[in-house]
Amino acid sequence: LAWAKDGPQPPLPSITLIVDSKSVRAEVADEDHERSAGLMFRESVPEGAGMLFVMPSTAPASFWMKNTLVPLSIAYISPAGVILEIHDMTPHEEKPVQSRFPNIAYALEMRKGWFSDNGIFPGARITGLPKPN
Repeated sequence: LAWAKDGPQPPLPSITLIVDSKSVRAEVADEDHERSAGLMFRESVPEGAGMLFVMPSTAPASFWMKNTLVPLSIAYISPAGVILEIHDMTPHEEKPVQSRFPNIAYALEMRKGWFSDNGIFPGARITGLPKPN
């Protein structure tokens, strides 16, 4: 997995999600190596695009920004597709951003501010999610 250490992983297969009423093109990270590399070393995130992390099981979640160059916002999402919490994250920050809720099945990373810019807050629903692990 050399790309996880020194360069971005290749683009992952994408799906279209509807977040509240906004369409998002999300790369799907549903394997351990894809989740661990995430958006590391990417120099930009296209407008209206992001990365959906399908968690290995429903549990508390924790993400960090090691080797991540772009400021991001992350939504932690329940198995039912409800955004439970949204956090802004700073490039290169290695302190993990822990979920407050224990039942996280997905996480969606978008460019920083995307959720608030689009009027999306905790309680919003996401449709089009793959089946949780």
